[in-house]
Amino acid sequence: MIKVLIIEDDPMVAEFNKRYLEKVEGFTLVDVVNSVKEAKLILDTQQVDLILLDVFMPAGNGLELLSDIRERGLAVDAILITAASDTEKIQSALRFGAIDYLIKPFEFERFKQALLRFKEKYSVFNRNENLSQAEIDERLFEPESGQKESQKSLPKGLTKSTLHIIIEKVRELKQFSTDEIAEHTNISRVSVRKYLVFLTEINVLEESLIYGIGRPVYQYSYIENEKVLQGYL
Repeated sequence: MIKVLIIEDDPMVAEFNKRYLEKVEGFTLVDVVNSVKEAKLILDTQQVDLILLDVFMPAGNGLELLSDIRERGLAVDAILITAASDTEKIQSALRFGAIDYLIKPFEFERFKQALLRFKEKYSVFNRNENLSQAEIDERLFEPESGQKESQKSLPKGLTKSTLHIIIEKVRELKQFSTDEIAEHTNISRVSVRKYLVFLTEINVLEESLIYGIGRPVYQYSYIENEKVLQGYL
């Protein structure tokens, strides 16, 4: 389990972050603190893999904490969750090694995307002592536009990060309806339907219409056409 520390001075935001975290598999909460001082005490005494960090806090600054973590060489990654949207602070966060930056208010889907990206990289580093160039390119860094001849563009309105979330659940369930995917991913039914239609069109899913009591229900089966799918991920 990936151990997470939430550092947020607004009790309501901290509670939302906590509840969101509980919905994402593979993560466990270490603690919730509301100041830099408290955060340092936790980091000094407990194992923490990831911090969800606000910038503006009483008696301290999130960016200063992140800088201190880097100076001390602590093996802790950070996702910034803050109202600070100016380019200077965003650039500073990236220079201090923040792996993502969420501007308040944000949707659960965006929060989940950030955690799943981290989880993917975390699993790569914890499964391997050495990485090949292909693994570095494919698993840790997004390829530049045009770098992969096989890379294909998604239809307008669809995003790669959301497709990753849906594909992960599709592979797990094998057979499912639109409502089931929406429930398991916390993505709206309308959005899920767009992705399932697209996956059907590229022959990754097989669609059938089930008639019963009430409205007909679209049922899907996963075909496991990984070669076709890979060009879009």
